[in-house]
Amino acid sequence: MKVILRKDHENLGKMGETVTVKNGFARNYLFPKGIAVMATPKQMNMLEEEKKLLKRRQEKEKRQAEALAKQLEGVSVTAAVAVGEEDKVFGSVTAQQISEQLKEKGFDIDKKKILLDDPIKALGVYDVLLKLHPEVEGKIRLWVVKE
Repeated sequence: MKVILRKDHENLGKMGETVTVKNGFARNYLFPKGIAVMATPKQMNMLEEEKKLLKRRQEKEKRQAEALAKQLEGVSVTAAVAVGEEDKVFGSVTAQQISEQLKEKGFDIDKKKILLDDPIKALGVYDVLLKLHPEVEGKIRLWVVKE
């Protein structure tokens, strides 16, 4: 039986592909879970429309991410940390703390989008990379200072 995949499936292929599977697999697994539909001309047209809508939505998200990246270009945040002798930092500055500092400035950035190679454990100025979209990255400046 020929079916059209509505979702990516690791063993069968990507969304929109037409694949041949056994009848029982299609009826008992793919159709009930919404992974695939029977390959008919009507279904092909509906899938093409869904692809167009998805592409427009992704382009809109990318434009929004690019605009946010431009807004973030000049932004700098300050993290005040407790220090001991010889300016040794207790703990570290994490993505969660940076996210909270950005929220105070009016930018709602999820901590998962903040890319830190290692937690920041020293005083100084750092450029922090933000992954705003799979194709768009932004940068902010982080100042780590004494409390």
